[in-house]
This record gives sequence, structure tokens and C-alpha cells, in this order.
Amino acid sequence: MAVFTGAGVAIVTPFQENGDVDYGKFAELVEFQVKNGTDAIIVCGTTGEASTLTHEEHLDVIKFCVEKVAGRVPVVAGTGSNCTQTAVYLSKEAEKAGADAVLLVTPYYNKATQKGLYGHFKTIADSIRIPVILYNVPGRTGCNILPETVVKLCTEVENIVGVKEASGNISQVAKLMALADGKVDLYSGNDDQIVPLLSLGGKGVISVLSNVAPKETHEICAKFFAGDVAGSCALQLKALDLCSALFCEVNPIPVKKALNLMGMGAGTLRMPLSDMDEANVPKLEKALKDFGLV
Repeated sequence: MAVFTGAGVAIVTPFQENGDVDYGKFAELVEFQVKNGTDAIIVCGTTGEASTLTHEEHLDVIKFCVEKVAGRVPVVAGTGSNCTQTAVYLSKEAEKAGADAVLLVTPYYNKATQKGLYGHFKTIADSIRIPVILYNVPGRTGCNILPETVVKLCTEVENIVGVKEASGNISQVAKLMALADGKVDLYSGNDDQIVPLLSLGGKGVISVLSNVAPKETHEICAKFFAGDVAGSCALQLKALDLCSALFCEVNPIPVKKALNLMGMGAGTLRMPLSDMDEANVPKLEKALKDFGLV
């Protein structure tokens, strides 16, 4: 059985003005997600600025999320690293904290070979018992995990169950699912490609859009699975301008700004990320207004 089906939010990590994690606001964001139909919460991923959290903060945020969700939806913990042993450590601690699964990004900067990727992911997965979802985002990591490698891992390693695909390469995803033979749970990593990936057999999306529009993102998936493909597609197309605005600068700069514009108090960013360029704010405000969020 899949870790989750539908729309999982890649939730932001709110910070106070002094840069500390704002756990009060984080609790509010978790409640907002659960109450508005989110199917899973993915904590400490790219959108959660995990790369600038200390290991202690990283694990504290995961523990806090698990406690606040309290079993209402699955919690998937981002525990990837370009250091295999660091990823092993974070994954084991996430499992102890009660995470339902982990999300492992391809190693960044090192740019491992496919053989190296296989060994990296297998070593981490073998150190824990909970499910593993791979995360392919070559635009950020400089490293692409090929369809054959994904299928090999999902076939040969019992608890590697699927992949968040954010390559944007529909042809690559189609090849993956042609090879998968039902062994790969596919999640879209791009909010503007939810319906296309669902049409290839996807289980859902791990979404930035869900931070601001959890109900609607859930509905894109729910309508598709209920057979209302036209309704699902209509919602997908309606969201395109908002998706574009949420990625007009590097994620999570725009989505944190969007949450702040909505009065949700996502707070500041950690360097080297910087505040959104003022020239881009009107585009984001218009997209939020047109979507009915402000």
C-alpha cells in the first residue's frame, strides 16, 4: 500500500525574526493543512529549508510535526543528504520520532553515478524499517536518477516504495512507469504537472501549492481518482498562474511570501535565501487574488 494517495504538502518551516524556528506558527500551519484536506505532510524538505537547519533543529521539527499531526495523516520526513552516513543518521532518528516514511533527495554536489546512487539509497533504506520515497530533482541537485535505477531500487530493496519526480521530463516519467510493473509509487514533484503524472499512474503530488491551497490541490487528485478527469484538469489549469507565481523565484521564497500575504505568518527565510524581489510581489498578489486566496 502506498504511503499516501493524493496531495501531500511540502510544508514550510516558519522562522521568527531572529531566525529561530517558530513552533507556534508551525503548529498553526499543520492544523490549517489537516483541516483543509491535505493527505500527508512532508516535513523538512526543500520547501522546509532543511539545508539550513542544524541536525538538532531538523530532528526537533520532525518530532514536533509528528506530535502535532498525531496520526491524522501520514508524516513523511525529509532526511536526504549528499553524505550517506548523515542521511542514515537522520533517517534512523526520524523513524524513532514516529515518522511514517522518509523522503530521500538525490545527493547534491557529489553528482554520484547510477551505481553510486543505488548504493547510497540502499544503504539508507537498509538502516530503517519505514518506507522510503526517492526524490529526483536534478534542477536543484545536478544529479538525475534514471528510470532503470528507480525501478531496480523499488524492486530489490523492500522498503523503497516510490519516487517524487520533479525532473519535469514527462518522457522520462513515462519510461519509468512503463518499466515499473506496478512496483513504483509515483508522486509529482511539480505542481503544474499533477494531472499529467496521475495519467501515467501516479499516486499523487508532493506539493508546494498545497501550502496556500491545500483543499484545491487535494481536489485535483480526488477528482481524478473519482473519474472526474475533466474536473481535475480544470482545477489544474486554473492553478497554473498561481503555480507560476510560486516559482517566479527559487522555492520557498515565493510561497513564504504568499503565506505572509495571506496572514499565515510563515516568517523570514534563512540565508543564503533572501526576501522576494519587490518587482515580483504584484504578480504573486494577483495570482493569489485570482485564485480566491486573498
